Amino acid sequence: MAVLVFAETAKNSFKKTALEAVTYGAKAAASLGTECIALVIGDADNPAQLGAYGASKVLHVGGVAAFDSQVYATAVAEAAKQTGASLVVMSHSSTGKSILGRIGVKLDAGTVPGVNSLPSGSAGSMTFGKPVFSGKAFAQVEVSSPIAVVSVMGNTLPPENTGGDAPVEAVSYTLPAAKIRVKSVERVEGITPLPEAELVVSAGRGVKDPGNWGIIEQLADTLHATTACSRPVADAGWRPHHEHVGQTGVAIRPNLYIAIGISGAIQHLAGVNNSKTIVVINKDPEAPFFKAADYGVVGDLFDVVPKLTEAIQKYQAQH
Repeated sequence: MAVLVFAETAKNSFKKTALEAVTYGAKAAASLGTECIALVIGDADNPAQLGAYGASKVLHVGGVAAFDSQVYATAVAEAAKQTGASLVVMSHSSTGKSILGRIGVKLDAGTVPGVNSLPSGSAGSMTFGKPVFSGKAFAQVEVSSPIAVVSVMGNTLPPENTGGDAPVEAVSYTLPAAKIRVKSVERVEGITPLPEAELVVSAGRGVKDPGNWGIIEQLADTLHATTACSRPVADAGWRPHHEHVGQTGVAIRPNLYIAIGISGAIQHLAGVNNSKTIVVINKDPEAPFFKAADYGVVGDLFDVVPKLTEAIQKYQAQH
């Protein structure tokens, strides 16, 4: 029995969510009285580093180029069989979402997408907590199959670097031919991707004009945060669509989400209400977003945001 964690890479480096997943797997393995084994597919720089986050060893499947859900799902399922895994863990990313169900079918296992708590119980009767109804409620899901397959929401557990390198074992499985051919990849460079961001500064139509976005970027730069926006802002072409957060955009779970000039329509809240702390700045005291806020400032954003940025900069200079 073991806990198997599929650790995703991007440009040969491990994503923050991958390190979170390994930390989650290590803690779950400790509670189950077993070991955590990491699986890496494709090229990766220094896979041994996963040992620092709790993996006792790393299985490395080389020779896999572009992502194909059938290929990856087969590799994960074969690794689970090889290690006798009772729990298979992956990130709740686009990759994790696309292979979770396939792995469940291949292993005849119960699956739980988007968990945000460590499992309780034992193999064959594990219970996981997860948000439901766009974060408005929480469910406890019991998996009664011998193997459970779960994806872990971002920021569920911070990555914990507590050890040294783990031994890496090259493994080879019989994998199906890829049905997808990737001709090119375009990535947003230089910023922390929204799904991995711990601090997010977001703005809506209250900014009034794309030329006013500078005060939003200045606050984000001061906090070393990632910028985001509401759907109307992205649809109007004020900001790129990869910054759109909400039900029809990117769903995020940062430690801090600052919403500036956003009314808080239900579609937007569905993508951000799992944030650990929400701060709302809006001149309308009746804005729906205040009902979901941990902290709220009623005021004109053109007065509030520059003063907030200045106050943070002064604090940073003193500390």
